[in-house]
Amino acid sequence: MTEGLILGRRSRGADVDVAMALAVLAGCALLLIRTSFTGLPATATVFAALYLLLGTASLAVPVGGGGARWLSPFGVAAAGITAIVLAAWLVGPGFPVPHGPEVLLLNSLAAVSEELFFRRLVYGGIVRFGPALAIGGSALLFATLHVPIYGPAVFWVDLGAGLLLSWQRWASGGWGAPAATHVVANLVAVLR
Repeated sequence: MTEGLILGRRSRGADVDVAMALAVLAGCALLLIRTSFTGLPATATVFAALYLLLGTASLAVPVGGGGARWLSPFGVAAAGITAIVLAAWLVGPGFPVPHGPEVLLLNSLAAVSEELFFRRLVYGGIVRFGPALAIGGSALLFATLHVPIYGPAVFWVDLGAGLLLSWQRWASGGWGAPAATHVVANLVAVLR
């Protein structure tokens, strides 16, 4: 224990840990309440506000690096995007989803905000326990929090996607490559 804790004072590290835990809990709550707004007249506006809040809160807490940085972020993003496009091509046509510029923008905002949350904040909070735990833990939380809005059938697909995105976070050293891949994945899901 540090001297500050013995004397009843918290260290800066403890304050960051508390802030991170609160931000993760708040982010999980925001993602869980999305289902409450589905189908309402102002759904797009509410979702945009939720995602902006999620992304902003995820940026507010300092996190550790935890990336290998042994690959170029552009190469890592290209590999992930290629995997997503190939998977969509192999699966075949999707079901028609009505879309316009606002749906495409909202899907892109959701992807970036979720990557700030899962690959910056959650991964960054777990990585001090090892990259394997950070990759697996952030991917598992990603898959679990998508079940309430999309149903249990998406769990395994989202776990696979979460593992890819978390690996990208580790390999590139940042959250930009997984964010680019997630944006493409969301757009492919709507447009195919």
